[in-house]
Amino acid sequence: MSDNITHICFDWGGVILKICRSWEEGCDQAGIKAPNKKLSTKCYKKLKSLEPRYQTGQMSDKAYFKAISRECEEFHSIEEVAAVHDAWLIEEYEGVDELIDELNEFGDLTVGLFSNTNALHWARMEEDFQTASRIEHRHASHLFGLAKPDEKAFAAYERRVGAAGQQILFFDDSPENIKGATDFGWIAKKIDHTKGTANQIRAHLEKLSILEPA
Repeated sequence: MSDNITHICFDWGGVILKICRSWEEGCDQAGIKAPNKKLSTKCYKKLKSLEPRYQTGQMSDKAYFKAISRECEEFHSIEEVAAVHDAWLIEEYEGVDELIDELNEFGDLTVGLFSNTNALHWARMEEDFQTASRIEHRHASHLFGLAKPDEKAFAAYERRVGAAGQQILFFDDSPENIKGATDFGWIAKKIDHTKGTANQIRAHLEKLSILEPA
């Protein structure tokens, strides 16, 4: 095993959990008719522009849903926007649960999760997506009031898990978060969310001699 690494941190959406990547996909998952391409693009852009506030607890669910409904010229009601939001979380990537179980067997490693998310999605974690329940340290932007890639968010995470810098191996699908973590001193590896993530993670762990090759 790499001598320095004592803690492995996973992003949630895009690494452990498949999530929607467009407004049209969200509508399809929710069983709701999507608006035309122009309005769907406006909905998605509004969603992304509001995320920094919403995911750090600075905006209520109702205000968030109302703003998106207004942006799509009320093609969707607030209730329909809420349904799309709920359906945004799709399913866990195959094999990640077994990989985390394997890591938990190491006495000298701790495992954590750090997600930019919101209270409604976070509440579904243990009930609907139980891989995360296998992880000892679970932290989120809406609980910190800070989001990746803000260095203050990485510092807050370090204080909670008792590891820092090169002791932390971090997996995320966002280039911005990978850069932020690397600049902060973590060992960060980008995951491609369009493919199976467990094999990608395992390959990195094997290269770093944390896991033995299969």
